[in-house]
Amino acid sequence: MNAAAASSPNALDGVRVLEICTTIAGPACGRLLADFGADVIKIEPPDGDPVRQLGNHVGDVALYAASILRGKRSMVIDLKNSEGVALALALIAQVDVVLENNRPGVLERMGLGYEAAKKIKPDIVYARISGYGQDGPSSQLPGYGAICEAFGGVRHLTGDPDRPPSRVALATTDYLSSVYAAFGILAALRHRDRTGFGQVVDVALYEAAFSQMESVVPAYDKLGNIPIRQGPNLPSMAPNSLYPTREGGYVLIAANSRSTYERLIQVMDRPDLLTDPRYATIRSRGLKANMQSLDAMVADWTRGFDGPVIEKLLQDAGVPASRVFTIQDIFDDPHYAARDMIARVPHPVLGEVRQTGVVPKLSATPGRIRHTGPELGADTESVLRDDLALAPDVIAALVDAGVVRTTSTVESL
Repeated sequence: MNAAAASSPNALDGVRVLEICTTIAGPACGRLLADFGADVIKIEPPDGDPVRQLGNHVGDVALYAASILRGKRSMVIDLKNSEGVALALALIAQVDVVLENNRPGVLERMGLGYEAAKKIKPDIVYARISGYGQDGPSSQLPGYGAICEAFGGVRHLTGDPDRPPSRVALATTDYLSSVYAAFGILAALRHRDRTGFGQVVDVALYEAAFSQMESVVPAYDKLGNIPIRQGPNLPSMAPNSLYPTREGGYVLIAANSRSTYERLIQVMDRPDLLTDPRYATIRSRGLKANMQSLDAMVADWTRGFDGPVIEKLLQDAGVPASRVFTIQDIFDDPHYAARDMIARVPHPVLGEVRQTGVVPKLSATPGRIRHTGPELGADTESVLRDDLALAPDVIAALVDAGVVRTTSTVESL
C-alpha cells in the first residue's frame, strides 16, 4: 500500500457494525466492510467462529481466519447467558449495523432479533443472511451455499453435459451473498441518513445464486428453454472455450464478436474459416455441430504451443485469451502485483501472511487491510472497557462467570 493510500480517509469511517456471524457469507461481508474502514466488532461463541477450524493451518494459526476476520475486533460472549445478551444489546445501542447469518428465529429466541434491536436503536440497520430468506415456506430449512446453489438452479448448469452437476471448488454463492449484503447495508444507511429510519436487509443465499440466472428466466418464460450444462463452452458461441496447450495446460479463448473472430483466424492462418458458411457468422458458429467442429480445429492449433506462448500470441493480436492460472501462476504474475491483489499483511506469529487484496479500488477513499484476523477474544476486554465503559471489577466478574472470555482465558481452556 503506497503512502498516499495509507494516509487517505476511509470510505466507511464512522460506521460501526456488530457482527454475529459464523463461517463464510456473514464474516465475508463484515470483512468487506472492515476493508473500507467500518469498525466491525465480532461477537464469537466461547469456542470461536467455526471458520477458525476451516482450511489450512500453520501450527495453531488458521490461515483462512487470518484473512476473513481481518480488520475486525474479536470478543467472546456467551449469548446463551442472559448477561451475555445484555452485553450484546448494550453494543447494539452503539452501532449502526447488526450483521447476522443465523437461521431465521435464532436471534429472536435469544432476545436479539430486529424488534428487540429497534427498541433500543430505532434507526438500526439489521442485515440478515440466511439460506432461504426470513419468510416463505422454506425459510426454516438449513441452507449452506452449496445447498442453495442446487435450489437456485446454478448447480444444474455447472459442469459437463455428460456428467453429474459439478461443484465449484470455491464458496461462490457465499461470497456473492456477502456482496449483496454489503450493498444492501450501504443502501439502507443511505436511506437512514435521509430519513432517520433503519430497516432490515434480507439476503437469501439461494436468491444470490438464482440472480445469476438472469438470462435463463425470460428464455424459459417465452420459449420454454431449459438449458443444460455446457462444460467449458459459452452457449451458442464459438470459439469460446478451453483449448489444450502443448505442456498439458489450457488456454481460454473468447472470440465472441465478428472482429475478434477475424483476428483469431488471422493468427491461425486459416482464411477458409471466414468464408465457410458454417463459420462465417456468429449465429452459424453457434449451432451445435458447427461449434463442435470449429472448437476441434482451434484445439488442434493451440495444442502446438506452450501456454505462455499461445497466450501472448493471442493477446498481441487483440484476441481475449488467458491461460487457466493456478495459484502459483497468480503469485508470479506482474499484474496481480501491480494491482496489490496479493497483499502482504503483518502477522504476530507468522511474521506476515499473504492475502487477497482489497476489492473494489476507490480512487479517493481506497480500502486497506488494517490488521490480520485477531486471536479469539483478543478485544473482549478493550471493548468492555472502552466501548461499554465497564469497570475492571465488573469485567473480572463477567470473566469469572464465563459470560465473556479474553485471550488469556481462551488459551487456558
